[in-house]
Amino acid sequence: MSSGDPAAGQQPTAGRPHALLLDLDGTLVDSEPIHRAGFERWFAHRGWAFDREVASLFTGRRADDVFRTVEGPWSGGDPTQMFHEIVAMVPRDRLPDAVPGAVASIERALAAGIPLALVTSAGGRWADKALAALGGIDRFDVVVTRDDVSVGKPDPSGYALACERLGVDAGCALACEDAPQGVVAAVAAGVGTVVGVTTSFSDQVLREAGAHATLPDLTGIPALLR
Repeated sequence: MSSGDPAAGQQPTAGRPHALLLDLDGTLVDSEPIHRAGFERWFAHRGWAFDREVASLFTGRRADDVFRTVEGPWSGGDPTQMFHEIVAMVPRDRLPDAVPGAVASIERALAAGIPLALVTSAGGRWADKALAALGGIDRFDVVVTRDDVSVGKPDPSGYALACERLGVDAGCALACEDAPQGVVAAVAAGVGTVVGVTTSFSDQVLREAGAHATLPDLTGIPALLR
């Protein structure tokens, strides 16, 4: 693990965390290529360029939030309609693989009696489908999806809601996120330790967003739950 500077006024959680808060896409499952394929198809259909910079705007965020708040060729369109158009173009013939360490992290938290929360920008149907390889969505004590909050990441409401539903102090929780927008959300919610998972973005990008530490995947997480 490589340590980053703690966010201003915030120190990493000491000892075993009181809750484990996990993002889904790119953190628990290697699903970003599947979603990217849908975006690439939709952008091509619209005749718009879809490069790495544009892709980074959407990673870890609700697409309709991006359409509403970021200027682009989509400006003036109906955010909800465009979101559903993209969803319809996401490949449905394959499921994502688990990120290394994902299953072990969940099992370790369950064995240790550490409450688990899923905090995702995805909808409940996708979360249920994507988590099939990890034992199912029912392994989580709390599930917060795009449908549970009025504004998605980087807004902190998803993480704040997860901690509220778990009945834990956010400062005593550990969150894992693969996107800077998710890191920002967790830090803003007061999560005590935010680990950036470098499956989608670099160590530097995640640390600049506020991650206290980074890991290449989740294989190092079970050791933090002992």
